[in-house]
This record gives sequence, structure tokens and C-alpha cells, in this order.
Amino acid sequence: MPVKNRFAELHADITAWRRDLHEHPEILFETHRTSATVAEKLRAFGCDDVVEGIGRTGVVGVIKGKSTASGKVIGLRADMDALPIHEETGLEYASKTDGAMHACGHDGHTAMLLGAAQYLAETRNFDGTAVVIFQPAEEGGGGAKVMCDDGLMERFGIQEVYGMHNWPGMPLGSFAIRPGPFFAATDLLDIEVEGLGGHAAKPNETVDTTVMASQIVTALQTIVSRNADPVGNIVVSITSFETSSHAYNVIPQKVRLKGTVRTMSLELRDLADKRVNEICTGIAAAMGGVARVNYTRNYPVMINHDAQTEFAADVARSVSGDCAEAPLVMGGEDFAFMLEERPGAYILMGNGDTAMVHHPLYNFNDDGIPAGCSWWAGIVEQRMPAA
Repeated sequence: MPVKNRFAELHADITAWRRDLHEHPEILFETHRTSATVAEKLRAFGCDDVVEGIGRTGVVGVIKGKSTASGKVIGLRADMDALPIHEETGLEYASKTDGAMHACGHDGHTAMLLGAAQYLAETRNFDGTAVVIFQPAEEGGGGAKVMCDDGLMERFGIQEVYGMHNWPGMPLGSFAIRPGPFFAATDLLDIEVEGLGGHAAKPNETVDTTVMASQIVTALQTIVSRNADPVGNIVVSITSFETSSHAYNVIPQKVRLKGTVRTMSLELRDLADKRVNEICTGIAAAMGGVARVNYTRNYPVMINHDAQTEFAADVARSVSGDCAEAPLVMGGEDFAFMLEERPGAYILMGNGDTAMVHHPLYNFNDDGIPAGCSWWAGIVEQRMPAA
């Protein structure tokens, strides 16, 4: 695989950084050690500016090229946070924090962007400014939005922004991307169903919330099968069913449901929002109860911009020789907020035959580091070529 020679030389160092981060995972915005490590390294590399505390615990490094006459400013983003998962890999560098684990490879993303930052600060073989962005709280906290709300794009004059994620099951060091909608909007459902509790031997004297809630769970699936366009992309999943009683002989007064809705367009998102409320309140009322629905719009659809997607694919081809068309992904990605602020693109890099992300046996494949670093550096050098 043709990668930059410097990353072959730095491979052992970057691997060591990655494994150190893996040993010390931090959740959401609590990336204090990780953020401090990142800032320390960026300063040691000689970045022109290093700013901490953007988006609470985010870190930004600024690297100017040998010339900045082009006026171009490119942002490169990596996520830093881990997941609340107990690690089961048994690795010598496994998590030392019980109940926390880098199960999505953000340790690898951070380490690769650090490697690219070191190379770019050493060579500065570009005309413009590279802004390396290290973001907390991708896993549910919306850290990208918090950084944007903190003025990330305006403060650093970012004109385009690029992101990357490792992907198990794809050949190691390969790349895949697609223009337009790529990752789904991820909305959250909290539904409280209330009836009239009572003795299980006398259901006629109750308004049975378990039957009511069960009907709601089943009926919500008709949003996909009977309301949405069959060629659309939508998933409705109820993932928690909790009653206010745990006794064998009590019909509970309340049932609480939790779930998620995944959509690939604003039209489907609006449809799901409307139908969830209509179905829940309608069924509850028909059975003599009440349903209270909280439909929370979480991460939006992540939409790659056409021109930047083609450019990102070209850089990937220069690294690995090819760039495949990625499938639609019904998972969420808060890089969507950054792509709402600025044009850019998000790419997948193969992690090889490993456990899937968010699994307790997952591990980032360090052998892919040179390819990932080379892509980051290529984005800067090819988008802002030196005169």
C-alpha cells in the first residue's frame, strides 16, 4: 500500500499513543486526560496555536503551511471519547477503567490525526492553514454541535472540514465513501403510558397498561411498513419496556417505553415524529388510558457534500489505489453538525476482520495507522498544494 514514508517511521510511536489512550478511556465530555495528552503533543510538534476548552473539553491545533497566500483553511476532525462498555479483549493494554472502553476506535482516530499533525508541522508542504480538531462526546453527547456552538468554524476560519471512521469488515487500509445522505438521523423516544392499576385477577376493574403499551409497540412498526415510502430508509425500534410494578399479581399503573427512530431524510423524520405521537396517544385513548410522548430530535442526517466527497475519494485512491462506494449507514454520527456548518466529507477506512464497533471484543487495528495518517495529510497537501 503506497503510504507516506514518514508514517512508516512514526508507526511505532503512533501505535504507542493509541494504546495509551486505549488503556485510559474517558466518556462523553470527561476526556480530561485525553484532551491534556492531545494538547501536550500538539505543542511538542510545534503547532502555531493550540487551544483547549473549545466545546468544553475539545482541543484545536493550528498548523500554517510554508505559505498561507491561498487563504485556504481546512479542518480535520477526530473524536476522542469512549463508550460505557466493559472490555473483554484481554489485551495487555486493555482498559484500566471499569465500565469504560474504546469500543469504537476513537483512540485510533485521535492517534492517527496526531500522527498527521506531527507530519504536517514538520513538513508544512502546503499553502494555507490546517486546523486539527479533537472532539469529545461523539457517543451521544453531540460534542460536534457543542464545539460549533462555541464558535469553532468562525474562530479558526475553517472553510471545509473532513472526518474519518474505521470500519470493521472492510479490508484493512481500504476506503469507502458516498455523496449525499450517508449516516442516519438518530431520534430518541420516551413514552409514558398511564392507565388504572389493580389486581391481576380483576383486569376488568383496571385499564391495563401492559396490554396498551404492547399494542403501541406493535403499531409503531406500521410507520415503516404502512406509512413510509417503501423505498425510503427508516427504522423504528423500541428498546426498553419498563413497568411500575414487578409483582406477579399486579397490573401496573404506568409503563415506560424507550426507543429510537432512524431516518435518512427530513421528510421521513417529520413523518415519524407525527405518527409516533398519533399512534401512541390514539391507542392509549381508545383503551381508556393516556400516553405522553417525548420525541427528541438528536443527531441530524449526515450529508456529504458532492465536490468534497469526490476530492476525499481521490485522496483515498492516491493512498490505497481504490475507493469503494460505501453503503448507507443507519447509525448516527454527530459530524453531521459540522457538515451543516461547512462543506466537507466523511470517509470510512477498513479495520479488517475484527469485531464490530460497540462490541466488548472490538479493537482498533494498528496496522491501518499509516493509511489513515496518509489520508489526513493528503487532504491538506492536495487541497492546498504548495506553490
